[in-house]
Amino acid sequence: MTQYSNCFLINLYRKMLEIRLVEESFIDPILKGEVRCPVHLYSGEEAVSVGVCAALKEKDYVFGNHRSHGHFIAKGGKINEMAAEIYGKETGCSRGRGGSMHLIDPDVGMLGSAPIVAGTISLAVGAALASLIRKDNRVSVSFFGDGATNEGVLFESMNFAALKNLPVIFVCENNLYATHMPVAECRPDCNIVDIARPFGIPNACVNGNDVLEVYDTAVKAVELCKNGQGPFFIEALTYRFRGHVGPDDNIQGTHTDIRPPEEIEIWKKKDPIDNFEKRLLMDGVLSELEISEIKNEVNQAVRDAHVFATESSYPRESELNAYVFKQ
Repeated sequence: MTQYSNCFLINLYRKMLEIRLVEESFIDPILKGEVRCPVHLYSGEEAVSVGVCAALKEKDYVFGNHRSHGHFIAKGGKINEMAAEIYGKETGCSRGRGGSMHLIDPDVGMLGSAPIVAGTISLAVGAALASLIRKDNRVSVSFFGDGATNEGVLFESMNFAALKNLPVIFVCENNLYATHMPVAECRPDCNIVDIARPFGIPNACVNGNDVLEVYDTAVKAVELCKNGQGPFFIEALTYRFRGHVGPDDNIQGTHTDIRPPEEIEIWKKKDPIDNFEKRLLMDGVLSELEISEIKNEVNQAVRDAHVFATESSYPRESELNAYVFKQ
């Protein structure tokens, strides 16, 4: 890892750790009913968002999906505002009206997430078109899951993006399950990256649990986009450690996860944070003491975010429709 500065590597580690600890901190509030909205936890997939966003400038755009806490934090969104939004508070990034799946912070380029499968892909393409017209040298990134690759809007978007050479990066976070449907049961060809080839879109399939591999690929994609050679398609192979929604799925009685236990254990050994931490220790980038200090700092920030959220006020009932679009 000699080509990267220690500061850069430590920032990657800290950001992934921040996402993980924030996600895990919501388990108890969810189970206790203190958080009432559906919450799709990002634990296990941190290397994808952190690796991609590390290659972006603040002015570049990111669009998310139903599982976008990691995208929001990796792009620079504040955890206090995200926590407050999940609790439904007025101080949240969407004023408490959106909940876990509607996160936004235009100031850092996080232009929004939405639970509709593939719902923000065309928005990312539209933002890229606007950037091309304005000549402002921005790149748009669309994060989506493997389930979105069965939606027609993705193919329409790739076709238009290729036709206009738009500066947009399509990032498929392939965690092997579309809700509860294994990829192999809904696709005749499990190599998702291949769908970009008929459109002539440069592409790469990466280990989504290796933050540096993701970062290096994203740097290449950004460079092509900013040189007028976009779009680019990335398939990042990864795995969620928690249920589709919430800590567990609770499908039938005590049966909480349809995934084979041995499969989950195999992927937990590929934990992107644990393995990156071991590399940092082995290469002398961080010591055990420094890692402990970082974990304490991030844990305190997470605790502070929950205090901020719980002490914040709910939106006034009289303002329930204050931000509803009207013609």
